[in-house]
Parts: sequence; C-alpha cells; structure tokens
Amino acid sequence: MVFTGKASPLSQQGIETVLGRLGVDAPALWAVLTVETSGCGFLPDRRPKILFERHWFSRLTNGRFDGQAPDISNRSAGGYGNGGASQYERLTRAMMLDREAALKSTSWGLGQVMGFNASKVGSASVDALVSASLASEDAQLDAMAGFIEQGDLARHLRNADWVQFAFSYNGQDFQKNRYDEKLALAHKRYQLGPLPDLAVRTVQLALMLLGYGGARFVDGWYGEATQKSLVRYQQRAGLPASGVPDDATMARLSANLGW
Repeated sequence: MVFTGKASPLSQQGIETVLGRLGVDAPALWAVLTVETSGCGFLPDRRPKILFERHWFSRLTNGRFDGQAPDISNRSAGGYGNGGASQYERLTRAMMLDREAALKSTSWGLGQVMGFNASKVGSASVDALVSASLASEDAQLDAMAGFIEQGDLARHLRNADWVQFAFSYNGQDFQKNRYDEKLALAHKRYQLGPLPDLAVRTVQLALMLLGYGGARFVDGWYGEATQKSLVRYQQRAGLPASGVPDDATMARLSANLGW
C-alpha cells in the first residue's frame, strides 16, 4: 500500500467546522494538535504521521505472532523505536502478517486516531480512514473530532479538564508521558499568545513536502527558517527571491503539489 496522497493543509473552513461541531475554543483544539503531532499531520515524505502499537496488533491477532515477531506483536505496550519513517517500517512488517489488523493497530494523522476506531469516527472501514488521512489535514482533523464527539470528550476541553481529557483520549497510562501537563501548558500558551497562522502553515507544509524543511518545520509562525527556505524555493523556481509568499509563489507551490 502506498501511503502518500494529496496531503493538503488545514483550512480555515476545516478548523471552523470542527470548532463549531465540538463547541470548543481554538486554543483548546490547538493544544490537542500540538501535543499529539506537534501541530502537523504529515511527514516530510508526504505520508501521514503514524504510530504503530504492537500491543494492539497482538490483541487484534489473538497473539498468534507474538513468538515470531515480539517487537511488532507483544502483549506489552511500548517498543516504539524511532518516529517518522521507522513507524512505517514496523507497519509494513505487520501488514505482511495481517494487513487489516496492522492498519487498525496504527494511529493516524493530526489527532492520532487509532485505525480500529474507524467506524466510531464515521469512516466506512479502516481503509477509508487511511485514505482520508492521506488526502488532507482537514480529513485528519475531522476524524479526531469524530473520536472526541463519540466519547463526549468535548466537555473536558471546554472545562480545560486536561486530566480527564488525557485519560479518555490517551488511555489510563497518560501520566507516564505527562499528557495532561503538556496539554495544559500548550493551552495556556495559545490562550496568552497568537494561534498558528493557517496561511503560514500552508506555505510551510508546501515547502516541507518539497524538501525545504524538516519534521518540525510546520508551526504556523513566519520566522527566519521559513523565510530562508522560501527564498531558496523561489530562486530554484525562477521567481523573484523576495522571501514573501506572494500570489505567484503560492500558485507555483500549489501547482508543484497538485493542490
């Protein structure tokens, strides 16, 4: 299975639709996105961010692969290894053993929604959830909203009850990774300061997917790294190297990526 698609960025409509659907404010939503995936749903190679969970693969396959592949099928959680492309290596190995169980044992995109929750978030199948995750961050956000909605978790976001939200969203072991503390800190940051700029995120995501930025390049703030990357892109594209994402630059970026 090829895990690349259109990979289009978060849109204002996508954000506003989810905020209205859940009845939460933007700082709370951005706090969750920041803690789950550093606020970006894709890797530089255009694949969605994922995490393969070996204990879920073991559970969904009744442990029949535990003996031969304990690193990807194990009753115990953990053993994640490196992030990014390494997670796809683990997923690919698991798919060779049981394709559907492997996809269901993986969390997908911005909100890291587990594949086995596909029907809960409104997808017809785990394949449909994966395909949507390849297409856009809006689709990834929609899946996250579906999970929050079906679990009645939006009330915790509205109340800034990060302990209860982390418990319900991340599981009973959330304190091992201090999810509640990280969520509270991110929420306070967004309450006090500006939210990520979606127009800047669009430029950053485009540049990252074209090889001009690393895994944490997309943050919604137009700083020196973004400006320098944009100048390099403009020079190579034969555009005025202004470091400004003008209409001509945005049109070229969109054409390069098929957006």
